[in-house]
Amino acid sequence: MTETFADKIIAFNQNLKFEGKLPKGFSVLNPFLENPETMQVMRQFYKKFYNDTNERKFILGINPSRHGAAVTGIPFTDTKQLKKNCGIKMKSAKTHEVSSVFLYDMINEFGGVKEFYSQFYINSPFPLAIVQNKGPDRWVNANYYDNKVLFNSLKNYMIETLKKHIDLGIDTSEVFVLGKKSADYIEILNDEIQLFEKITALEHPRYIQQYKFKNRQFYIDKYILTLNQSKV
Repeated sequence: MTETFADKIIAFNQNLKFEGKLPKGFSVLNPFLENPETMQVMRQFYKKFYNDTNERKFILGINPSRHGAAVTGIPFTDTKQLKKNCGIKMKSAKTHEVSSVFLYDMINEFGGVKEFYSQFYINSPFPLAIVQNKGPDRWVNANYYDNKVLFNSLKNYMIETLKKHIDLGIDTSEVFVLGKKSADYIEILNDEIQLFEKITALEHPRYIQQYKFKNRQFYIDKYILTLNQSKV
């Protein structure tokens, strides 16, 4: 029996673990171990939109946020967008994540979730949530590049993860990286391991929502134009 894209992603997520040493004050959250329903919801999503053997273009975020993929297990997808746009309800959690709002507004203008996910696969070079301690019982989202020691401690795992993503069935002719700073780091990794022929950077959804909200339609149009130019 042929293994589908969905089967491969589900197996990838089921086997995710990070056992490396982190700088003091940082920690990694694995959503698939934190909440049993996350694994169920993740399976539903990929079986619904990726249950085929088609090749897809790759969109890379930074690393999951605590209120988005670190809850649902699905990149850039909070529980609101999961229910509203994907038809999948999560009972054990209710989250709102601003990046998710932008992404799904763009996806709907692109042609909807079925059309979009049939062509693109979204994940991150570091696929687990990173948090940093800022005081007693105060943990905040962190990015893999926020600290040089942190990046170096994650680098080998990120390279290994990117290779596993590609093995799912990814077109490596071009990768789209959300966030200009993240794109710089993907360039560094790509120079070393040469996985992608071309790296295209787009503004991160959170940056757009937080700093360019009045011009968000411009960025939605930019995303769609950029992604359409590279259809498989």
